[in-house]
Amino acid sequence: MSQEAAREGAPTLLLVDDDEVLRERLARALRERGFDVATASAGEEAIAVARRDAPEFAVVDLRMPGANGIEVLEALREVDPATRVLILTGYGSIATAVDATRRGAVGYLSKPADADEVVAALTGRPVAEGMAEIETPSLARAEWEHIQRVLADCAGNVSETARRLGLHRRSLQRKLQKHPPAR
Repeated sequence: MSQEAAREGAPTLLLVDDDEVLRERLARALRERGFDVATASAGEEAIAVARRDAPEFAVVDLRMPGANGIEVLEALREVDPATRVLILTGYGSIATAVDATRRGAVGYLSKPADADEVVAALTGRPVAEGMAEIETPSLARAEWEHIQRVLADCAGNVSETARRLGLHRRSLQRKLQKHPPAR
């Protein structure tokens, strides 16, 4: 995080994502919105950056090689409990969102999320009028999220999950092989 921007009072933000294109585009957009942005491509790198200079805000990808987003979240909260951490992921489910918020995340956004949504989630300020509407998930998406939550509750045990859901194990396995449905 640049010392010049920090002296000028710009809020500091650490952006952690292994997708270089997404990371750099989002970093540029957040800089345009007044943040002093530092980036990291992996969890271990992010933790090292935070130990040198604890950020006010952090946006962390959930799935990365090495330390995952939850591990980075916990490490950032140890370095500075006041850091407001937002989890960003392309693999969103209710179970992972609940887990992240239980561990101290201020929010959880599914990719693709634009910079205005990220700023709104981090600061608690509403997104500009007309920018984002509440989207009702499709029935297929709601079913997928429910299956993921029950699967997480069963520690990944497919047989136990199928029993709890009242499904045949093979039917559940077929559903699990599919990608998450679009909203």
